[in-house]
Amino acid sequence: MSSPLPAAPQASKPGLRRLSAEAAIAALPELADILLDCIEGGASVGFMADFSRDEAEAYWRDVAAGVASGATLLLAAEQDGRLAGTVQLGLKQPPNQPHRADLKKLLVHRTARGLGFARLLLDAAEAEAGHAGKSLLVLDTATGSPAEAIYARLGWSPSGIIPNYALWPDGRFCDTTIFYKAL
Repeated sequence: MSSPLPAAPQASKPGLRRLSAEAAIAALPELADILLDCIEGGASVGFMADFSRDEAEAYWRDVAAGVASGATLLLAAEQDGRLAGTVQLGLKQPPNQPHRADLKKLLVHRTARGLGFARLLLDAAEAEAGHAGKSLLVLDTATGSPAEAIYARLGWSPSGIIPNYALWPDGRFCDTTIFYKAL
């Protein structure tokens, strides 16, 4: 089941829900649309430009399995009855890091950017992490990307840059900035 969370005041008819594994499977086409749109827009989110719809849906099936096992928490922002963005919390950590979670795949469809969905998703993820007993969040993002500016603006602290850590979807190297946030 999905549970409602607070809505973003900036968007028309926005909402936010925590997706169950079943809800994620039901939303596969929309989740794939968001992921593919972000890749097409040049976001370095772990996939290359030739990433297919079938691969995107397989990725989300794997995420749903993580949700079912309790290792992953998946939040989805909605506008006008359609998914506009998602974010994940990786809750399962090694025994010496029970206080930490990984923030993963903050994705907002390009048509929904600038409406407050990134903030809505991050605020909700931080609240959910706190409810799960986590006191530290960690993420990585492409250095110089719009996402890097969002995290800095929303109170995340950079801890360093790793040169040539990943690739942009077009195959060029990109540096990666590691961020953290104490809750």
